[in-house]
Amino acid sequence: MANNNEEAVRDKRFIDNLGLVYTLYTVGFLIFFAFMAVLESLGVGAEVIGVGFLLFTIAIYAIIGWLSRTAEVDAYYVAGREVPALYNGMATAADWMSGASFVALAGGVYFGGYPYLGYIVGWTGGYVLVNSLMAPYLRKFGCYTVPDFVGTRYGGNTARLCAVIILVVASFTYVTAQINATGTIAAQTLGIPFELGVWLGLLGIFICSMLGGMRGVTWTQVAQYIVLIIAYLVPIIWMSNRQDFGIIPHFNYGGALARITELEAQYGLAPAAQPIPGLSVLVNPQNNPAGNGWAMVSLAICMMAGTASLPHILMRYFTTPTVRSARRSVGWSLLFIFLLYFSAPALATLTKLQLLDPTLATSVIGKAFADVSNLEWVKHWSSVGMLAVVDQNGDGIVQLNEFFMRPDIVVLATPEIAGLPYVISGLVAAGGLAAAMSTADGLLLAIANALSHDLYYKIIDPKADTRRRLIVARVLLLFIGAAAAFIASLKLTGILGAVAWAFDFACSGLFFPLVLGIWWKRANAPGAIAGMVGGFVAGSLYLYLVFNKIMTPWLGIDDVRFGIVGMAVSLVAMVAVSLMTRVPSKEIQDMVDEVRIPGGRTMLAAGH
Repeated sequence: MANNNEEAVRDKRFIDNLGLVYTLYTVGFLIFFAFMAVLESLGVGAEVIGVGFLLFTIAIYAIIGWLSRTAEVDAYYVAGREVPALYNGMATAADWMSGASFVALAGGVYFGGYPYLGYIVGWTGGYVLVNSLMAPYLRKFGCYTVPDFVGTRYGGNTARLCAVIILVVASFTYVTAQINATGTIAAQTLGIPFELGVWLGLLGIFICSMLGGMRGVTWTQVAQYIVLIIAYLVPIIWMSNRQDFGIIPHFNYGGALARITELEAQYGLAPAAQPIPGLSVLVNPQNNPAGNGWAMVSLAICMMAGTASLPHILMRYFTTPTVRSARRSVGWSLLFIFLLYFSAPALATLTKLQLLDPTLATSVIGKAFADVSNLEWVKHWSSVGMLAVVDQNGDGIVQLNEFFMRPDIVVLATPEIAGLPYVISGLVAAGGLAAAMSTADGLLLAIANALSHDLYYKIIDPKADTRRRLIVARVLLLFIGAAAAFIASLKLTGILGAVAWAFDFACSGLFFPLVLGIWWKRANAPGAIAGMVGGFVAGSLYLYLVFNKIMTPWLGIDDVRFGIVGMAVSLVAMVAVSLMTRVPSKEIQDMVDEVRIPGGRTMLAAGH
């Protein structure tokens, strides 16, 4: 008991001084950045600077994770429900800014152009759904996990188990992409094989999440957001100022777009004579959204509904002190996410101009093949199989269709492409690692918490004490993380493709059971089970048939939009079965009425 009291006092002191703590952290990080810049000016090598950035930031995250260690169930699962709205918004943004957002999205815009706005609109628009339909009401309900809400709202362990299965599949698909990103960054920075980089990245993730659970992850994610947003904005501001678009290019880089259009028409883009295996001037078709109206709308719908269904995002709003603060934290989340998403098109545009414009010293298109091949950044990325420059027509000049680069490296390579000091490359690598680690932390915790709380405690061993529940959660965290790292090391799919699938899995099985569980009193357990099973199975089957080219996509709904099929089946099945079976008890209906009142007491489920 004494230890618990000491922990409570320590937590209160920390919460009361959050502003000072993170101000000092930010200043300290900027001082470290300046120190690295000084070392570079003194001739210290790039490898030392890159390793310094990674080790310094991971060490800070590890210290936060260690200081946040806890043996209390409330603190481990929901951070004691004491995270202020502003900081919960930052933590949510970091949880959201995955490897896909930080590493892959700007690369997609670079190669695919405006159709990638379907991702941006969907991922940000999803927070409108979260705010209006989900977050405040789930917070008032007082649950620990998303399956916890499903199991208590609908009653019985079958609905809870279905929600756990969908959560595990969606989150596991997502987390493999994040560990893939951590492995890529660690491998490039430390000069080690990708497979080893994956396991080193996983070690850092474990340090952040294993001891402190949601509390440790929350305070680490706030620190990670500060790093990743600085790392994303600095190269943009630097390039924009150098290209005469001002230090804030977001509103006035239209001239850069016009110049790129002019140069692309001038150079032309004929099909490559001999495509390089694994590399293309076009984004992998699996990840490349079409640009017509329905294709963009359907992609945005899947990403929006997926955002409102992903358990690792929804569980962030279980950590706020009140229902009101849950709603306010969604607003803060949108602001912090907006800072990066509004910047991604600018980064892609300015980086492409660096490569195309012959008036800039960094351009490569139209230059002599021998000169381009000898550039340090070209040799660096070519050596790891991420880039190739091939003189296919033998004229000695690099044409637009002779420059091959993987989209996933655009952000990481931008500082080198723009000729910026290497310290900026180290900063960007640290930011990308922070983005991938923060999301992986949240995802692994969502899976482990659902399995330990909803499967083990609620279904298998309801009499388990606190100590055993936390041990089970931590052991599961180890096994799930190891499995995800193994799958990521196989490189079965690209980062953006895996993330899109995760959103589709989540919305196929969980969107309507969650929404109707809050907004339709008539929804019952058989209906929810039918909606979850029917939607998830239909979406998964459609993905299998389309991805393996066994069937032609319906209405242009390809493998990154299969959530449209899953959600349609889920809605029809849930409504039909609910209407054909018994009305929920008066107790359940009264509970739903109470959940929708935006104030009052938190409705903690029994046994929490």
